[in-house]
Amino acid sequence: MQPEQPVIVKRDCVVLMIPSGEKLTLASGSTVWLTQSLGGSYTVMTDRGYMVRLEGKDADAIGMTPIFDGQSGQASLANNIEAVERRVWEQLRSCFDPEIPVNIVELGLIYDCAVTPAEDGFRATVRFTLTARGCGMGEVLKRDIAAKLLAVPGVREADVELVWDPPWNQSRISAAAKLQLGME
Repeated sequence: MQPEQPVIVKRDCVVLMIPSGEKLTLASGSTVWLTQSLGGSYTVMTDRGYMVRLEGKDADAIGMTPIFDGQSGQASLANNIEAVERRVWEQLRSCFDPEIPVNIVELGLIYDCAVTPAEDGFRATVRFTLTARGCGMGEVLKRDIAAKLLAVPGVREADVELVWDPPWNQSRISAAAKLQLGME
């Protein structure tokens, strides 16, 4: 699907308005334009000028293959804390702000990440922030992060917290992400 090509929505589906996070229904037969497809979700512009996020499980509504999360079956890695920690960071790099085509790690939104032993596996603890306090996508990203952490073999608990201290600023963005965003 090309971003400049309109797509007709094939079935009603619940989406989240960006940046408020408000739920609304994208009606069957409406026209949208794909603006981003990263991290297992899609950002589309509606024919009314709204930007919305469509979950990967609802991708068929816009003619894409649905994406379902789940443990990948790498149980042999589940007992190795270093391997689990590497997978946790990989999962964090698969989380994207729906408005910015850069993952949350490269944007500098992850303030802390730790993997510790827990009953029958590991606990992944993540503290993250947003680029702006008024963004309504915080709870959406929090749920995304938790789901992706729990998809790592061996992770049995995910503790994800949205924090505001210290306040985020552009100096936290990686050099590669700044280059990608045209900031250098």
